[in-house]
Amino acid sequence: MSRLVVWVAALWCCSLGLIGFLVVPLLFAHLPTPAVAGSMAAKLFQAQTWLSLVCGVILLVSTRSKRMSVVLAPEVLLSVMGGMLLALLSEFAITPHIVARDNLRLWHSIGSIMFVLQWVCATLVFWKLTPSASAR
Repeated sequence: MSRLVVWVAALWCCSLGLIGFLVVPLLFAHLPTPAVAGSMAAKLFQAQTWLSLVCGVILLVSTRSKRMSVVLAPEVLLSVMGGMLLALLSEFAITPHIVARDNLRLWHSIGSIMFVLQWVCATLVFWKLTPSASAR
């Protein structure tokens, strides 16, 4: 297994957790208004979307590279593709509704659920790519 693949999976998983579960809540706790915090959070989530897509592409390309010769199990491939799809849907289908404040509670709830599901996909990928302690 290529170390790069494990590092990319770790970056994807940890960046989602760090932004979604630590940084954004801190923004809302410490910035002067929810509008300022929301604006900054939107920028962070947009950056996270692109990072997620780059990580996903690297993971998918690594399965096709003869030099890396990485073989991902079908559930890992599905988790990578699912995480990438969730990132794209959040950015291009959910975020415009949140920015427009169109039924904010509904769209924010859907976006939050999709973010957590993306984190679950990334965590599963990282978990499956990390060798267990008993295998060492």
